[in-house]
Amino acid sequence: MSVEDGSGQGNYPAKLRLSGWVNAALDWVFPPRCVGCAAVDSVWCADCQQQLEAEPIAPRTRRLPPFTALAATATHGGILQPSLHALKYADARALAVPLGDRLAATYRLLGWTLDMIIPVPLHTTRYRERGYNQSQLIGERMAQSLSLPCFPSALTRWRSTATQVGLSRSERQQNLQDAFHADPTLVSGRRILLIDDVQTTGATLQAAAHALFNVDAVAVYGLTVTAARL
Repeated sequence: MSVEDGSGQGNYPAKLRLSGWVNAALDWVFPPRCVGCAAVDSVWCADCQQQLEAEPIAPRTRRLPPFTALAATATHGGILQPSLHALKYADARALAVPLGDRLAATYRLLGWTLDMIIPVPLHTTRYRERGYNQSQLIGERMAQSLSLPCFPSALTRWRSTATQVGLSRSERQQNLQDAFHADPTLVSGRRILLIDDVQTTGATLQAAAHALFNVDAVAVYGLTVTAARL
């Protein structure tokens, strides 16, 4: 006999089992396909994982105010593009490990020396929808590899913004105006590494960097997995 706690969850284990059966049936009828090559049975297959781990690091640097320096591990394309798509949209969270390791290796190549890592945050609404922040996952892996502290709470996205897809550079900047807030107790007087998955126009990164400088960060560097061909 189940014990009701007043919340209507007395048969919760049975609901879980039913949900598992439904998901298993759906996977049998509509098996998942690899985001990288469309192979059946996995959102990210072993062959694509091997390609990702072998993908050369080709750092791209860029001048973009107010950054002290800004770089990416490579151009947005090849196996990196679907890997980021799988991490961001297909719940392939394990990809944060090789992608975070790419960031760490690139950081070493660039010779930067910084105090902490801060991932670009999602607004709480977007976070609840997705269930995780892909930039935080790769930032935490990078921090682990470099033995650097990672402070996701140092920067918050307090204003929800419209999607940036399809917007011009000026529209993106306007969309992101005053969207970020930095914690001065964590940021002031420190050299910050701001990280994200992809940089296109750089408007999101710029808005986040301005928020960090507004609370007296000494320097703000930026690093992303990929950068668009601009």
